[in-house]
Order: sequence, then structure tokens, then C-alpha cells
Amino acid sequence: MTSGPAPGPEGPDEAVGPDAGADELPSVAPQLRELRRRAGLTLEAAAARARLSPAHLSRLETGRRQPSLPLLLGLARTYGTTVSELLGETPAVADPIVRAGGPGAREADGWTYWQAGGSGRGMQALRVHVPHGRSQGELVRAHPGEEWLYVLKGRLRLHLAEAEYLLEPGDSAHFDSLTPHRIGAATAGGADLLFVHTLLQSSLAGLCLGGGGAAGAPAHP
Repeated sequence: MTSGPAPGPEGPDEAVGPDAGADELPSVAPQLRELRRRAGLTLEAAAARARLSPAHLSRLETGRRQPSLPLLLGLARTYGTTVSELLGETPAVADPIVRAGGPGAREADGWTYWQAGGSGRGMQALRVHVPHGRSQGELVRAHPGEEWLYVLKGRLRLHLAEAEYLLEPGDSAHFDSLTPHRIGAATAGGADLLFVHTLLQSSLAGLCLGGGGAAGAPAHP
């Protein structure tokens, strides 16, 4: 008796023929190739990130093999995108207007946030109230991206690496978020500011408010 081929290292749940799984998922080959090239990765480098063999990723990119849903999720994380983009789906056009009576305030560790920009964007805009004398002002942050803030009311103390700045109403700051930073209110009534940040692709778990990682909370400045 002649035995069949041994299963590949990626597991037995992958379709092994060009048409297997085609009824479940549309071909993702063009998107996979484009996303890898856009990321500037070689086939070997991308395969290592996705924990696949280069030969297996090559078969996915040429359409000779279709990914299972778990593998599709892993590839989306590898390229910093969504399953919808991998499947070639066109996202709905986001509403560009955020009305004054829109999403209500959210609070975490005494800080209060109001959404000032659209959701699902690479840039997030918030209106923030920073209370005076709360412990969160002592938390130091460092993460990929850029941040911009504009003081609306009160005085704000900004620490960037070893430097300290005191910002008055009308002052603004724009800095690389990889610079260790923390902010705190310098007036008894706290400080109000507009805050905009871009979060570059990152697997860091600390991009959230406070130390508890509250679900749905925006990244802390």
C-alpha cells in the first residue's frame, strides 16, 4: 500500500488543492501579494512573521492554496490589516462629521474623554479633561506614533524625556510618541485640551488608559 503525502507543518486544516475551500472564501492571492510588497517584506520574512513556510505562503499568493479562517486572521495581523481588506471588501464610507451631541464622555482613572473624530481611522482625535493631582499623571508612556495636543483651558505640565514644559491656554505640542512622555494638570481645576494621535502598527499591550487596560478606552497621551 502506498501512503499519501505527509501533512505540511501548517496543519491539516488547510485546503490542499487549487479549488478546495473556494466556496467558503474568495481568492486572497492578489491582496496577499500586494500587502507583502507594500510592507517591503520578502517572501521569507513575511512567512517567518506569519509562522508559515515560504513555500506555503507562495502557494497562498499564487492561489494554489486557500487559507482557513484562522490562518486568514493570522495573515491580517501579520500585515496590520483586516480580514475585510484581505477579502477585497470595500469598507463603508465613514461619516466625516462628529456632532456636538455625539458619543458621550468616557472616564478612566479620573480622566474624561469625548470623541472629536471619526472611529476606525489611523488618526484619533479627542477632547480631554485632565484632573489635578491624580496618580495617572505620573504614568510614563512610550509607543509608536505621533501626538499633538492643544490646551483649551487651565495649565498643563508636559514631560518629554528629561525636559519639562508648562503649557498655557493656546499653547500646543507635537511630538514623537516613542519619546517617553507624561502629562498632568498644573492648575487646581484641571486642564482641558484637544488631543490627536496616530497609532502606528504595534503589538504593544499598553496603549490604553491607566494600568488596567480597560476595553474600548482610547490610548493615553
